[in-house]
This record gives sequence, structure tokens and C-alpha cells, in this order.
Amino acid sequence: MIDESIAGMRKEYTRRSLDVSDVQPEPVAQFQQWFEQAVSAALPEPNAMTLATVSAEGKPAARVVLLKGIENNAFLFYTNYESRKGQDIARHPYVALTFFWAELERQVRIEGVAQKVSEAQSADYFHSRPRASQIGAWVSPQSQPVADRQALDARQQAFTEKFAGQEVPKPAHWGGYAVVPHRVEFWQGRPSRLHDRVLYTRQKEDRWQISRLAP
Repeated sequence: MIDESIAGMRKEYTRRSLDVSDVQPEPVAQFQQWFEQAVSAALPEPNAMTLATVSAEGKPAARVVLLKGIENNAFLFYTNYESRKGQDIARHPYVALTFFWAELERQVRIEGVAQKVSEAQSADYFHSRPRASQIGAWVSPQSQPVADRQALDARQQAFTEKFAGQEVPKPAHWGGYAVVPHRVEFWQGRPSRLHDRVLYTRQKEDRWQISRLAP
């Protein structure tokens, strides 16, 4: 049975439009333009993105992570390599990212390949984080069962004492990924659910084909 209070939820999108003639020749440049507009609009955590991975059994999983940079036309994020997402990527490096900026009636969908960044780059970012977050990378056996919250608190206390008075080293199991896009879609909400969708598809020699999709 469908809850009518949920089924009846809808919003008419009217703020903007999007056409093939409006966009940049390359998707990363178009993304940066939209991202800057999301930041200027003071949206909450505009760098929050849904990361979807696939397990060894072909089962999808998704979670929200934070974009931490764009370099060499790739999207960067950092995590525990031994986490569920890290294990998925190790087996199947194809991933998807989704940004949704509700206030701007926009979303961006990115499909590509995730590859580890260098140890040096991971270390540089790790040491730019707040000290508590650095210690947290040691504390959490991410995605593994833990007895209770007290067990985490005890580990936090232990690592805080262990690294007292010294630089916190980056754990070997922690670092970054660069997602190299192969397909990027920009979605702009429009009235009557006839949304604007502009798709970039990577061709040979890093050229991009731009097309409009039906909503």
C-alpha cells in the first residue's frame, strides 16, 4: 500500500533552464561552474556527494562522502582503504558519484574509474586535517563490527595518548581516490517534469561528446 502523503509529495521546478548551447566544452569545467554557484548560494555542504560502488557479488552500495578536490580532471575523496567502499573499489574500480543541490534544482551524475592517489598526496591531505580527525583515522576500523560506543571511546583515548606530543602519522590503510570521469550528466529541474539533461560522454583522445537526453 502506498502512503498517499508520500505519493503526493511533489515540487514544480522553475528556477532555471539548461541547453547544450549553454554548457562548457568539457564536463569538469561545467561542474566547477555549477559548484561555485552552489558555494555562492551558501548551500549546506555543497561538496557532499553520493558514492556508489559494486561488491564482488555485483551488489551495489551507496553512501555520502565529501569531495575534497578536483585535480587533473578527476574528483578526489579520502577514506579508509579497508572500509566496505575501499574493498569494493579494489575489486571493481568503476564507481558513480551524484551531487544534488535541491535549492538550485540541480543534480550532477558522474560515472568513472576510481584509482588511488599517491601516498605523498594522501599524506599531505591527511596532515591538513584537524588533529582529532587524524586520530580518528586510527581509531575506527571502518565498516567492521564494534562491541559498543565505549570500545571506540577507549581506542580514541589510547591513540590520543600514544601520539601525544608528536605528529600523527598517516595510517597505511587510509588515503585518497581520484575518480576519472567517463560519463557526466547535468540535470536541471524544469516544469511538468520535463527536465533538462545534458550528457557528456568521453570519446577517444579525451574528447567529449555532448548530447541532450529526454527527461
